[in-house]
Amino acid sequence: MIKLLLSWDIKPGRDQEYFEFMVREFAPGITRMGLTPTEAWFALYGDCPQILMEGIADDLDTVRGLLNSEEWSTLHGKLLGYVDNYSQKIVRANAGFQI
Repeated sequence: MIKLLLSWDIKPGRDQEYFEFMVREFAPGITRMGLTPTEAWFALYGDCPQILMEGIADDLDTVRGLLNSEEWSTLHGKLLGYVDNYSQKIVRANAGFQI
């Protein structure tokens, strides 16, 4: 199992639009592409990304295929309209939330 770890900060004043996008487009889109969202964290304060999210896939080929797909390119582009400080990392899946 492979995890895709994502983090970002929501742009000021874009909260409502961001959350609507996540529920209506982003989460269903990545699920369709073979990535199962497993955890998401919203940090209220501290020196860390505001959003930490992870999704799990069966294998590295699935994650690579997702990241190289036209659908991901479209979703990722829309996401970047709502967020700053975007980061992603691919890791082998372990139990619990990974950073």
